[in-house]
Amino acid sequence: MCTIQQTLQQATKQLTALVDADPRLDAEVLLCHLLKKNRSHLIAWPEKIVTEAQQQAFNTLLTRRVNGEPIAYIVGHREFWSLDLQVTPATLIPRPDTERLVELALARIPNHVAWHIADLGTGSGAIALAIASERPHCQLYAVDISADALAIAEQNAQHFSIQNVTFLQGSWLTPLGKQRLDMVVSNPPYIKEGDSHLKRGDLRFEPVSALSSGPDGLDDIRILIDSSRQQLQANGWLLIEHGYHQSAEVLEIMRQQGYRGVEGFVDYSGNDRVACGQV
Repeated sequence: MCTIQQTLQQATKQLTALVDADPRLDAEVLLCHLLKKNRSHLIAWPEKIVTEAQQQAFNTLLTRRVNGEPIAYIVGHREFWSLDLQVTPATLIPRPDTERLVELALARIPNHVAWHIADLGTGSGAIALAIASERPHCQLYAVDISADALAIAEQNAQHFSIQNVTFLQGSWLTPLGKQRLDMVVSNPPYIKEGDSHLKRGDLRFEPVSALSSGPDGLDDIRILIDSSRQQLQANGWLLIEHGYHQSAEVLEIMRQQGYRGVEGFVDYSGNDRVACGQV
């Protein structure tokens, strides 16, 4: 039998060759998940023995990670905007870059207004739930074509007792019918078909339908920009996340569709990430 310290050291070595990983952090997250303890427990009790049964279970988790499976899918959750969200292979893994989209949306939603806001392609519900938690007077519509993803989003809402979100299954704005909106937000698929990134790292395990969109990656973004133009109230906002190299194209499409005040924003890493405009 090994101690916590020895177990982490061995796991860290095994994870060293994994691309886009933090070996020590990944080892700690997996062991915390198994032991149902936080990281401070590992630091405080490095000499505590890991039983043989625990070691076997840990090795199973470790093998999955060594094979490239995302940590979020292994442990079944990922934090986003201080919400510890349940995730599964049916949903895209929420990423810190997308918190920038939430931040920009909230900056445009006055406190105490009762806006109607759609989050299109909601996945785990990350964007809709983050905004709904910060603007409880607003009504959010979380839309996804995947019933499995929508079920996870609903479970996340129930877990955090967030009640101002309606979940709708269907393609983009279609399930909303003639509902007029004050804002549309979306993190749609924007990787071009056949892009080599789809075969690397975590992306290999995530749903392709939530990642890839046409030869230039902009098919769904074009649909969103056009359809949102028809459904937004006067002065309504559209905010779309896009790839780091797509800003100029997305902004131009929005201008061509008649949006006003079109502007691009970078994420926390300094990469072009969000396009924003008003009707």
